[in-house]
Amino acid sequence: MPSLPAYNDTNTVTAFSQSFRSREKAEVPTDIDESLFFTIGLGLNNCPPNFRKRHCQGPNGTRFTASMNNVSFVLPRNFSLLHAHQQGIPGVFTTDFPANPPLNFDYTGNVSRSLFQPVPGTKLYKLKYGSRVQIVLQDTSIVTPENHPIHLHGYDFYIIAQGFGNFDPKKDTSKFNLVDPPMRNTVGVPVKGWAVIRFVADNPGVWIMHCHLDVHINWGLAMAFLVENGVGELQNIQPPPPDLPIC
Repeated sequence: MPSLPAYNDTNTVTAFSQSFRSREKAEVPTDIDESLFFTIGLGLNNCPPNFRKRHCQGPNGTRFTASMNNVSFVLPRNFSLLHAHQQGIPGVFTTDFPANPPLNFDYTGNVSRSLFQPVPGTKLYKLKYGSRVQIVLQDTSIVTPENHPIHLHGYDFYIIAQGFGNFDPKKDTSKFNLVDPPMRNTVGVPVKGWAVIRFVADNPGVWIMHCHLDVHINWGLAMAFLVENGVGELQNIQPPPPDLPIC
């Protein structure tokens, strides 16, 4: 059997994953229209009254939760997000997902327990068709730091940089690979670290971005982009075919 690195050999894994390159020069967006900063991490909610203890297995009888930019995503119950958007159904979602965390703090240091409980909501972030988007994904030490595989539906993106600690735009932008970065639809945000991705929002619709650990998306580690229509038929969401089966 081959000699494999230890499961916790972070240095080897980091060196391997950061060695990935595109096979040729990549068309990486450079003039950015939307510069977003998303914190990701876990959290704790107070257990609702009259709940069974087996549903509240966090510390001191709390329930585990998760969030992006302090918003714990709540999946809609009656309509899909795209259905609600296309048919203008009110009350399903709002478009006020924050572009930045509501509070700056030492993301990978000792986090105050006052930040442990996120706000639940079905919040989307609106993008104009063709927007060139950059997202900094910052892990946090809320409850505990983890490596989060963040997956974006509807798009492939370029991973232009990854690192450890708190992202510092003054020094970490020098690490950006704008020549031949790898293209992916999922990026592993390092434990107590960050990753930067870029893409062009040229696929109209509603697209969820979430942690690919199943329990984390159930806990709310997700958000969604609402990409508006562009100009002409090729830049617009196509209507469903007339024979589409109804659920």
